[in-house]
Amino acid sequence: MSVAALLEARADDGRPGLRSADDGRAWTWREVVAECASRAAWMDGRREQGRPVHVGVLLDNTPELVFLLGGAALSGSVVVALNPTRSAAELAGDAERADCDLVLTSPRYAKTAAELGLPVLDVEDGGYRALLAPFDGSPLPDTADLGDGTLLMLIFTSGTSGRPRAVRVTHRKVVVPGVMLAERMLSAESVVYCPMPLFHSGAVMAAYAPALAAGAELVLRGRFSASAFLPDVRAHGCTYLHYVGKALSYVLATPAAEDDADNPVQFAFGNEAAPLEQKTFGERYGCFVIDGYGSTETAISLVPDPFGPSGSIGKLADAIAILDPATGERCPPAAFDEAGRLANGDEAIGELVNTGDLGLFDGYYNEDAPDRLRDGMYWSGDLAYADADGYVFFAGRDADRLRVDGENFGAAQVERVLAELPGVRQLAVYGVPDAASGDQVMLAIAADGFDPEAFAGYLRGRADLSPKWPPRYVRVVRELPATASNKILKRRLVKDGWRTDDPVWWRPGRDLDYRPMTARDAAALRAEFERSGRLHLLEGSG
Repeated sequence: MSVAALLEARADDGRPGLRSADDGRAWTWREVVAECASRAAWMDGRREQGRPVHVGVLLDNTPELVFLLGGAALSGSVVVALNPTRSAAELAGDAERADCDLVLTSPRYAKTAAELGLPVLDVEDGGYRALLAPFDGSPLPDTADLGDGTLLMLIFTSGTSGRPRAVRVTHRKVVVPGVMLAERMLSAESVVYCPMPLFHSGAVMAAYAPALAAGAELVLRGRFSASAFLPDVRAHGCTYLHYVGKALSYVLATPAAEDDADNPVQFAFGNEAAPLEQKTFGERYGCFVIDGYGSTETAISLVPDPFGPSGSIGKLADAIAILDPATGERCPPAAFDEAGRLANGDEAIGELVNTGDLGLFDGYYNEDAPDRLRDGMYWSGDLAYADADGYVFFAGRDADRLRVDGENFGAAQVERVLAELPGVRQLAVYGVPDAASGDQVMLAIAADGFDPEAFAGYLRGRADLSPKWPPRYVRVVRELPATASNKILKRRLVKDGWRTDDPVWWRPGRDLDYRPMTARDAAALRAEFERSGRLHLLEGSG
């Protein structure tokens, strides 16, 4: 099955297909497919020496982006999803690595697009419409040569821990999750709300694809807005919501009302929401929240069991294992103490690996992946542990592994314990170097202030907080740095460490006695690193 085949199945469908929540414009599926056919004819005319055109798109969630995606699917062309949150210099490198032939953009990003060194078309300009006019009314092309392995898109990884890579998104990579989600949660009468950016894989595979597969209406919000969520879903009758990262926490931060649950949403599907956020969102808005595990590569997918333990991201499936990255051996099941804390983190925490095949991962474009593909297996770079029943718990990225006083643990474990901190809009836990050896725990919070006594009291009241987990440093910010899909940029926080202009509180000793870090404190710490021969760790991260 191909995306082209899904579109062809909608060619005579007169039911609602696409709507813009920003301006109210709407199309039936029949009209959507017709628009896609015109883009396909235009793209096909730009082929050179048989090579499909690579169309870079620097756009918010606009209907035009859906038409371009469909045009690429019908013509065998390739849409290159460029991330507008990156700088012009970074985007120029991305576009070059992805072999972009031209860039389509809007006035919002016109200045950035002009710096990429490629031909640029403004999709809101009359000239663009004139360019497409000769192709209006084009019939559906012959798609017999398109298969499930045909390249459809290049989508860059989030880059939360390094340089983004262009992932090859084939037709099957879109169809398989789209059909699966449509069968489980949608019907032709459903309405899919898509506020997450279509230049990331989540929105393509978990919003666009299931809407297309089910023949459900797709409602686009140009850019995510927490305050627009409830008005949008009520106004357009949305029954299914896709989210990524901290989106649920942003919505939960809006003022609560007694009638919040009076809305049509039945399912919220996404990934990387904290367990407490999932529970609170479901209760407040009266829907099922299903938080799965996945990445742009989609080599490993886990779907949570609603009857499984709280915080689990799913159950180990065939060929999915947790391996010790140093030895390649399977990690033993997790053991827990009487307070529910992981008691054997050194042994139980390992890397999620697909030992059988590559799942839906078709490789990176123009780039090898020795850090991901080893010995015929896919190594995700994500840390996890599993209980005796095979239920998996996320423990952070490979860069999120901390070693404090000889104890190994994942940042996500600490974040789960700190999730209920009062007055905190967002938080992130990460490791910074210790002057002697290993790491120290650092916490960044988005809050209006910091009460050291209340914070220490919270820590003392948590029986599930390991003695090694209380943060050594606490950075207080207005907002945490994040990608457009609301994933926190921990690499930026790690790079800053405690050397930042933001307020930083710390505890010099073992007691939970937090005080503001002064310039004298910072100088003394630097001298301590220098004495121990570990100054390079500070200089390398700064």
